[in-house]
Amino acid sequence: MDLRIGGASALSFLLLLFFFAGTCFALPEYPQKPSSSASSTAQINSNSVLVALLDSHYSELAELVEKALLLQTLEEAVGRHNITIFAPRNDAVDRDLDPDFKRYLLEPGNLKSLQKLLLFHVIPTRVGSDEWPTHTASARHQTLSQDHLHLSSLASGEKAVDLARVIHPDSVTRPDGVIHAIERLLIPRSVEDDFNRRRSLRSITAVKPEGAPEVDPRTNRLKKPAPPTKPGSSPVLPIYDALAPGPSLAPAPAPGPGGPHHHFNGHAQVKDFIQTLLHYGGYNEMADILVNLTSLATEMGRLVSEGYVLTVLAPNDEAMAKLTTDQLSEPGAPEQIMYYHLIPEYQTEESMYNAVRRFGKVSYETLRLPNKVVAQEADGSVKFGQGDGSAYLFDPDIYTDGRISVQGIDGVLFPAEEVESKSETKTVQPAKIVARPRRGKLMEVACRMLSTVGQNSRFTTCQ
Repeated sequence: MDLRIGGASALSFLLLLFFFAGTCFALPEYPQKPSSSASSTAQINSNSVLVALLDSHYSELAELVEKALLLQTLEEAVGRHNITIFAPRNDAVDRDLDPDFKRYLLEPGNLKSLQKLLLFHVIPTRVGSDEWPTHTASARHQTLSQDHLHLSSLASGEKAVDLARVIHPDSVTRPDGVIHAIERLLIPRSVEDDFNRRRSLRSITAVKPEGAPEVDPRTNRLKKPAPPTKPGSSPVLPIYDALAPGPSLAPAPAPGPGGPHHHFNGHAQVKDFIQTLLHYGGYNEMADILVNLTSLATEMGRLVSEGYVLTVLAPNDEAMAKLTTDQLSEPGAPEQIMYYHLIPEYQTEESMYNAVRRFGKVSYETLRLPNKVVAQEADGSVKFGQGDGSAYLFDPDIYTDGRISVQGIDGVLFPAEEVESKSETKTVQPAKIVARPRRGKLMEVACRMLSTVGQNSRFTTCQ
């Protein structure tokens, strides 16, 4: 009996063991998927075209590939298919390339442009010299930069890639790709446009105001040519010498735009900042005065073209609406008001706030000679003027281009003398009015009843 139980137990244990073993063999396998980097590096061997590129005499191109962090991208491309690399010779990259353009490519902020340029030299398919089109046809291939290259044959029998000649076809051949040597670097149109745009902006900002001839203040005539100025120095003549006396700005001796550079287009810059005011909203009245009521927009453009800088304190529409007809109807009044809001310096919200924080009160010259506008810190902002005629910096840095700075304020500024005279007239006027004793409510009703019967004239209280 015990043996049967023991035998049955042993048989049951063996059946259970075979059951679990069959179940384990039947379970599906889920092997760990290797990462893309591991799979791509596993496919790169010493006979790869990438290794040949890094070890070849195209060291300048290989160095750019490493700086552009493109090795992994090219490894993945080789892992998927054969590739064709058009490699410029070293002297084409080192000596023949524009130094400014090479400096632009190596700047950290232009990594995308460098990557796009290098991937422009790689076709994700193998094109040997024997597969080149004849001189009567051309082939169009998409590159890894998503641009296209045109392969053609010249009448002389030489092969060409876009505008570059192939000087050594099949320079390096490997199982996973081929390298053709070309005479110069291939530059995509988008990279070239970005570089030209950056270079034009840099040339504009790099040119400093030119010096002006020295003028005799008595005769207002030229004395002798002004000495050359250092880069970054201000114009020789102050901005006031460029202004003619009177309500309008007439031509006067000043640094002119007739030099060799012609980079400052002041009229375009003034037009740009006025358009910015309109798009910003709330400054239409200021723009209207500059353009329609006065010729200040034109004259400001002339000054900026001559190398001067301006800071415009722009009152918003709510502040301009408080101006009375008398304030604007006097001859030259709009110009005089605007002159007091033009500072012949380039100031930003940060520079003005730092100045008032450090010095308490700062006086800025204005184009309304000899009046100055006083700025001081108030409530964490910059306050211009004093008393009732003060205004706060309300919309900072509406427009800043290095030549013109526009700062929005919430009031119209007047010189301190005018503000004091207005306050005096306000205090004198109430003294001319004879104060009447106020009648009570009951007396008011009685006088109204007497007036209906025509008897109110007999009582002095009702008169």
